[in-house]
Amino acid sequence: MIKSYGTCSVSSSRENRVELRQLRYFVEACDRGSLSAAAKSLLVSQPALTRQIQLLERECGVPLFDRVPSGVLPTPSGKALYQHVMTMLRYADTARDAARDAGPVRETVEIGLVPGLPSPWLDRWIDAVRDTLPQAYLSLSDGSSNTHLQRLREGRLDIAFLHEPPPADLFHYRVLEESFGVAIDPSVDIGGDHDDTWPLTALDGLDVLVHSREQVPIGHDQLIAAAHHAGATPRWHFANYTENAHACLRATGSTAAILVGTSAARLLPDWTWRRLIEPPLTMQTWIVRQPVVRTVVAAVTDTIIGAIDAT
Repeated sequence: MIKSYGTCSVSSSRENRVELRQLRYFVEACDRGSLSAAAKSLLVSQPALTRQIQLLERECGVPLFDRVPSGVLPTPSGKALYQHVMTMLRYADTARDAARDAGPVRETVEIGLVPGLPSPWLDRWIDAVRDTLPQAYLSLSDGSSNTHLQRLREGRLDIAFLHEPPPADLFHYRVLEESFGVAIDPSVDIGGDHDDTWPLTALDGLDVLVHSREQVPIGHDQLIAAAHHAGATPRWHFANYTENAHACLRATGSTAAILVGTSAARLLPDWTWRRLIEPPLTMQTWIVRQPVVRTVVAAVTDTIIGAIDAT
């Protein structure tokens, strides 16, 4: 057994520092099973190799090899160290190439998206950011307005899209307004009187699926208040969903769902969609960020707004 000393520590002092050279010598000795064979492979003298391994053992505070008739074998501590060292050396061997081959540094911008945003609209500003800000890497995530607002406050999002008016202390800009409508089961006879619209009073007595208040707070409240004011009394069924509208409809027995047109076309393509009127109701979307942000976050925000306003 090669003699060992001291306790295991990694220090910035000159006296206590594990060097890559020691780790390479250690790996070669493990692979060869012989100090003399390892020294020959490394083109160093055996005493020099032995000295470096002794220094490594001193740093680790445990013996790394046992002497056997055929040479040396790693101890249990040596075997454990070997696995870690191999990973470290792989990174060390590729670090120079990675630095040389790396392109321009890209900064990640975390953006939260809410349900119901039209795909072409999203594509437009995503393409604009990618074309004009190659240094920005967009990381998108789905969630409700409340969830995104909380994550923005916590610093886990850089930018958020919300379906509710943002707090006044945040930078915000309204970027989208879509009409709410009703998607109607194909089995329901809606007649031809309504054209492409549907009065709110026509919901009276129907089982109607609606997004939960958590998802669209303002739109939810406006819908319920408007129906009450119009004297319509649908049987409301509230659900928190983004993709499974059809399953929620079946589960609740609803024959109608309140959605914007883009969501209805995606989630219920076989259902008839009519824009709600008397009164008309809209879902508004804001882009929101903290007032003081990284330069790239401000640039992404401005690019998104510019791409949207240009259409």
